[in-house]
Amino acid sequence: MDFSYQLYSSRNFPPLDEALGRIAKAGYKQVEGFGGLYADAAGLAASVKKHGLSMPTGHFGLSQLKDTSAALKIAETLGMKMLYCPAIPKEERSQGEAKWVELGETLAQLGETFRKNGFGFGWHNHDFEFHPTESGRLPMDILLETAPNNEWEMDVAWVVRGGQDPAAWIKKYGPRINAVHVKDIAPAGTNVNEDGWADVGHGTIDWQSLQATIKAQTNVRYWVMEHDNPADDRRFAERSFAAVSAWK
Repeated sequence: MDFSYQLYSSRNFPPLDEALGRIAKAGYKQVEGFGGLYADAAGLAASVKKHGLSMPTGHFGLSQLKDTSAALKIAETLGMKMLYCPAIPKEERSQGEAKWVELGETLAQLGETFRKNGFGFGWHNHDFEFHPTESGRLPMDILLETAPNNEWEMDVAWVVRGGQDPAAWIKKYGPRINAVHVKDIAPAGTNVNEDGWADVGHGTIDWQSLQATIKAQTNVRYWVMEHDNPADDRRFAERSFAAVSAWK
């Protein structure tokens, strides 16, 4: 099983080319891009290739996705297979149910466009999708139900931070989940300087059992390591890769 690395984890440790070298040396075969890196897609593609890596998946902001011709060009240049919308602006995350339905309809239309052009498309969650709307419905359900052909990149640690059980959501939507963010949460009160996140295998999430559930009940093809705010990206990359390499 090849592991990927979300390049957002190394955004504070430039230059990117050197970060890609560290990531490859740690054992990763793939990386996942994000919107802020695509200004020079050809240069990024060359750097990724130079280090023996590939970029099968990428995050694109909603405004980037709505410029579909530009997004398609970026995806083609970088050799992507899947595009994910990772979030919406903070001021919109507590919007009413009607707005979530509207977003789901927009995502459904975008998904049709990207699929017609040979790419997969889906949503990447945070925790705000698990805060109930006024009717009690969860935005995560609304987005998946309103766009039934879109896929889901489950960020497991954000599901937990949203007060939910990842295994229950895997049981409910397993066939729709084709990627996971492999992320860990530090014990309460620790790693405050890293926003409470931990290197994978050094936190509170039982990844040993959860990864078996994911393999058995989902269609996950991409296992993407991420830490939202590591103090040392080399430490995170190396320790996390060592931990997942020991999975049975």
